[in-house]
Amino acid sequence: MLKSYPFSGVIFDLDGVITQTALVHSAAWKKMFDEFLLEWSRRHGLPFREFDHQADYLPYVDGKPRYQGVASFLSSRGIELPYGTPEDSPEMETICGLGNRKNNAFNEVLERDGVKVYQSTIDLIYELRKNDIRVAVASSSKNCEQVLRRAGILNLFEARVDGVVSAQLGLKGKPEPDIFTTAAAQMGLPVHRCVVVEDAVSGVQAGRAGNFGMVLGIARENNHHELLINGADIVVGDLAELGGIEGIEDWFVRGLAHDNFSLTYHDFIPGKEKHRETLLTVGNGYFATRGAMEETSARGPHYPATYMAGLYNRLISRVSDRDVENEDFVNAVNWLPITFRLGEGPWFDPNKHEVSEIKRSLNFKNGLLERLMLVNYEGHRVKVVSSRFVSMQNPHLAAQSYSVIAEDYEGPLTLRGGIDGNLLNDGVERYKALNQHHLEMVDQHAGHAMGYVVNRTVQSKITIATAYQLESNFEATLLPEVSEGKSFISFTGHAGKGTEMRLVKKVAICNSIISDHPLLKAQEQLTGAPTFEEMLSLSEAAWGRIWMMADIQLEGDRLAQKIFRMHLYHLFVTTSPHNVNFDFGIPARGLHGEAYRGHIFWDELYILPIYYYNFPEVAKSVLMYRYRRLPAAREYARQHGFRGAMFPWQSGSSGREETQVLHLNPVSGKWGDDYSSLQRHVSLAIAYNVWEYFHATHDKEFLIQYGAELFLDICLFWTGLAQKDPETGRYHISGVMGPDEFHEKYPDSDKGGLRDNAYSNLMTAWALRTAYKIREIIGEEEFVRIARIIGLEEEEWKRWHDISRNLNLCINSEGIIAQYDGYFDLKELDWDYFRNKYGNVYRMDRLLKAEGMSPDEYKVAKQADTLMIFYNLYPQEVTSLLQEMGYSLPEDYIHRNLKYYLGRTSHGSTLSRIVHAKLARMVGEDQLGWQLYREALTSDYIDIQGGTTAEGIHAGVMAGTLWIALSVYAGLDLRGDVPAFHPALPAHWERIQFSFLFRNVRYHVHLSHQILEITAASVTTDKLPVFIRQQKVWLEPGLPLIHEI
Repeated sequence: MLKSYPFSGVIFDLDGVITQTALVHSAAWKKMFDEFLLEWSRRHGLPFREFDHQADYLPYVDGKPRYQGVASFLSSRGIELPYGTPEDSPEMETICGLGNRKNNAFNEVLERDGVKVYQSTIDLIYELRKNDIRVAVASSSKNCEQVLRRAGILNLFEARVDGVVSAQLGLKGKPEPDIFTTAAAQMGLPVHRCVVVEDAVSGVQAGRAGNFGMVLGIARENNHHELLINGADIVVGDLAELGGIEGIEDWFVRGLAHDNFSLTYHDFIPGKEKHRETLLTVGNGYFATRGAMEETSARGPHYPATYMAGLYNRLISRVSDRDVENEDFVNAVNWLPITFRLGEGPWFDPNKHEVSEIKRSLNFKNGLLERLMLVNYEGHRVKVVSSRFVSMQNPHLAAQSYSVIAEDYEGPLTLRGGIDGNLLNDGVERYKALNQHHLEMVDQHAGHAMGYVVNRTVQSKITIATAYQLESNFEATLLPEVSEGKSFISFTGHAGKGTEMRLVKKVAICNSIISDHPLLKAQEQLTGAPTFEEMLSLSEAAWGRIWMMADIQLEGDRLAQKIFRMHLYHLFVTTSPHNVNFDFGIPARGLHGEAYRGHIFWDELYILPIYYYNFPEVAKSVLMYRYRRLPAAREYARQHGFRGAMFPWQSGSSGREETQVLHLNPVSGKWGDDYSSLQRHVSLAIAYNVWEYFHATHDKEFLIQYGAELFLDICLFWTGLAQKDPETGRYHISGVMGPDEFHEKYPDSDKGGLRDNAYSNLMTAWALRTAYKIREIIGEEEFVRIARIIGLEEEEWKRWHDISRNLNLCINSEGIIAQYDGYFDLKELDWDYFRNKYGNVYRMDRLLKAEGMSPDEYKVAKQADTLMIFYNLYPQEVTSLLQEMGYSLPEDYIHRNLKYYLGRTSHGSTLSRIVHAKLARMVGEDQLGWQLYREALTSDYIDIQGGTTAEGIHAGVMAGTLWIALSVYAGLDLRGDVPAFHPALPAHWERIQFSFLFRNVRYHVHLSHQILEITAASVTTDKLPVFIRQQKVWLEPGLPLIHEI
């Protein structure tokens, strides 16, 4: 019986992988291009520059379809020719003509010299076939069949997708994955169980783009590192180095498992550094540190920064003759600095010294960031190996290891490490005109292998203490250095050739928010602190407990699996089990950057489900952050003439409104009114979160002591906004904005706010209806107590029922629910004009204003607004609300509304695609839903908005995409009192595995297209009900239930 392998097929490129024709192709290209370039140069009076294998063939031609290769190279030389047609004669000066001329040259060599194969490749193919592993060939060459036949190996391949097939099927060439995905499809195999074997950069790019289970690079051109940079998982010089079929198996068993839990970069591109620093952040919920290189400071492409939960400071800036006050998330300290020098040379800086190779990898499983660099330091070959982590076991601790191995140098070597606390906020370009000096220096010290820096925020007077210890593995002379806000210690010893010189730094950070004596606390944490390895082991165990609860395991989509874990990792870096001890919410941009000034918006609506159903105590602590700011919300409402609780759109330390009333348009350079604080719906999101937490946990104690008061006081505010029209009996809510920030006011109005925003009115109706449920749950005595606290009279309470049933909506004859009253009167936008002029139209509001227009005049949205109600509530609940309010809509009204608003939305918020993806799936538009979901899923991974991720993650989209995977695709429905499943996995997702906590019962789920397996770990012996596609089944606690679906 044959052994079973974790992969099913291997797809080989032809030239340079199977046959030794890559050099033949290169020679044919050179012959054709040199003849053309010589004539072109003579004709245009230009110097002749020959076609070069390294400079021209590899980057512009290698691996690409013939005509695409011609066009790519000519473009690199600034030469424009007509495309022509494939029938053009080789004498014609067209792209196709030159391509055909090259083909003639190739065929001449092929006819003369024949075809040679790489025997190691042929040996592997025979081994694969012997073990029932399917084999295909995919090539851009139209000569593929001819070459294989001449080599006598055509019969070895089950499928062949070449240049001829590509032309017939209209496939795109490399670096698009079409030829490889088509080959996999022809074999009837999913891409995640297939291997792509390639020698060209464009080929490994295609393998990565196709999401294949393994991309195997062959470095025939001394391009090992370049293949890794562009997508190869493993690179060998020849397949003989692979170890045969077991080498591939090892990747699928061990390599892929590690890759699915990590994020790796093989290059250093200054323009991408800040984006990568965000995604390489390490942290534990108390503090987090961006993934900047140890040797760099906050200048140029780098921005090392550390942010701490609740660490804000308020400053006044003078900008364009205006005083502007902002509360900012403070860059507290840089504890990363370590560098080296040989002899008396300069300190190593990756921006000033040549870095020949680099690999950085963040392990999500344990939070360890590792880096390997090979550098040219003043003519010497030096290897630099470093790693760091922030402890998930102890919220105050972090550690670094930094090793230098000089391969060809012997003599003095100095390692220098320390702390820099003399910083300013400089992480967001558009804030740089503002006062960003948030810190004052208090104290600094450097002694024998230890030191500290103490600084303090200038307005909020929060003291931050950072203590450190250094230890080396070599005998060293120590030199302490202190300057204002800085503490460093240099270790100088004798380096032998190839000797590892290592420095370990242990760091403790504490601030006066949680300790009256932060320096003493930090120093105590370092006293008797474990070794680097022991500290890492303890942190890994703490991370392990998180992953045990929260991990989502996916088979069938390698990229989605990686991103699921990346999103989970960054959410817990931002808010972890440690946060039950901190008075802090969840910043929209994480603990990863200074965008939005670290403020807390409504994003918790998207984020908290991940915590409700895994770490409910953490979710509770986030709600307590809001409860503790209930007095500020009441005061904010009073300032605007209302009762109840009106929470700010942007919240920071105190709960006051942090939103600016003026905004500087970076496109036009002009100041304009900023009405975004009118997004009062943030209070409805908080009420929604309170209810969702209670529903998930049945934490009645929380509801009685805190939640009901919070919820009812928010309702009191909204009922105060509702004004009854005596003629219609309908209630109107005016002066608010919905989630769509592009519409702030009516055209030509000098007052901000809109009337009858549909999302706000529907959520208000929902909240008032839910208030009656809360009264019943907490009991009359507790309700009366809370009503007395918030000043709610019984007569007013009765009015709530009338309001909930009579809030006004504007609905047209097609069943489209107007975003707000007057929306249908707005002008349509010429989207093509703006796309052609600007390309990126995400921030259409800024583009319109720069053109002298206002988004308030047009039917254009930044993100889902009316449709947002369907993200919060199930369709049946929305329909029920509408019916209670007296509205009757067509049966397909959700589909109609999706189609109407999707075409008018720019997706200027990363949250937008999540909502639209859910609705698309809801109405059966599966392909559209998947496209929108995939874009949302990869938004931070690829920095879809062109630079915003550099300023911090988008925590809402990270959590939202995870929740869509569970609630939409896995079909987990927790809106009722019993867990229910309506699975709808994407076709290529073979199976998904996760767990969730619902009302103190932990459920473990294994789901495929055929089987749903559920196990309940419960303290009770009673059977537990579950619905599977509306069929009620019963679980025996501790025993798996397997159900065919």
